[in-house]
Amino acid sequence: MPGVSGRALLALLALTLLAALALMVALAVGSVPVHFDDLLAVLGGGGDPLHRELLLSLRLPRALAAFATGGLLALAGALMQVLLRNPLADPYVLGLSGGAAVGALAAMLGGAAAIWVSGSAFAGALISTLLVFGLAQGVGGWTPTRLLLTGVVVAAGWGALVTFLLTLSSTAQLPGMLYWLMGDLSYARSALPAWLVLIPALVITLPLGRSLNVLARGSLQAASLGVAVRPLEITLYLLASLLTAAAVTTAGSIGFVGLVVPHMLRLMLGNDQRLMLPASVLAGGALLTLADTLARTLLAPQQLPVGVITALLGVPTFLLLLYRSR
Repeated sequence: MPGVSGRALLALLALTLLAALALMVALAVGSVPVHFDDLLAVLGGGGDPLHRELLLSLRLPRALAAFATGGLLALAGALMQVLLRNPLADPYVLGLSGGAAVGALAAMLGGAAAIWVSGSAFAGALISTLLVFGLAQGVGGWTPTRLLLTGVVVAAGWGALVTFLLTLSSTAQLPGMLYWLMGDLSYARSALPAWLVLIPALVITLPLGRSLNVLARGSLQAASLGVAVRPLEITLYLLASLLTAAAVTTAGSIGFVGLVVPHMLRLMLGNDQRLMLPASVLAGGALLTLADTLARTLLAPQQLPVGVITALLGVPTFLLLLYRSR
C-alpha cells in the first residue's frame, strides 16, 4: 500500500499471522482435540477419514463463517465511525440489527425453515436501512447527527417489536429466538454469502482510504480538499448497511465486535484508514473465531451463544481502553 509506513505493514503482517493462528486453533480445539500433525495431514489432503469429516465438514465451515462475520462487523464499525465522525459508533447504531431481528423472529414464529429465517433477517435489515435513510432526509439532505438520531429512534421501535414477538412465542420457540438474538454460529448454514460480501466490500473501500482520512476530519474540510462528500457518505452508508445485514443474517446479533475492534486498533495503530480497514477485518475475524471456539468448548457439550463471549470480552476491554485513553 503506497504511503503506508513499514511499521504499519509489520502490524498488518502480525494481524495476518494472528488470523491464521485463530483459524488453526478453531480447527484443532473441540470436544475431540486434533493434534497439529493430524491437522496438517488433513489440510494437505490426507489424514484419518474421521478427522477429515470432523474438520472439513464441521469445524472448517463454522470457523470460516465466524471469521467472515467478525470481519464484516469490524469493517462495518470502522466505516460507521468515519461516516458519523464518532469513535463510539458501531454497526448496530442505525437500527439494522433490530430490523433483522424482527424479520428473523417473525419467520421463526411462523415456523419457517432456516433458510427463510436468514432471508427474512436480510429483508428486515434492508427495510431498516431504507427506513432510516428515508426518515433522515431533510432540507439540504441528511447530516451525521440527524442520521444517528433517526437510527436510535428506529432501533427503539424495532426493540419494542422484538419484545412483542417474544411475548407471542411459545415455550418451545423461545430458546431458539433468544439464542439468535444473542448471536449464535451453531446454525450458520454456509460461510460463502458472508465472504461474497466481505471481499468485494474490502476491495471497494481500500482505494477510498485517503478520502476517508480527510472525511474523518469533517465534511467541510473534505469538500474544500476536493472530496465528493455526499456520494462518498452514501457509499459508506450503503456498504456499512450491507456488511451489517450480511453479518446478522449469518450469525444473529453479535455485539461489541464492530465497536471494540476499530476503536482498539485506532488507539494502537492510529487513524489511517488505509491500514485501519484491512486491520479491522483481520482483527475482527480473529476475535470472533476465537470467541466462537471458546463458546463451543467452555461448557462442552453444551454450547454458549457467541454473543455472550464477545460481550464478556468486550466490556472489560473497552473499559480498559477508555481508562488508558483518558
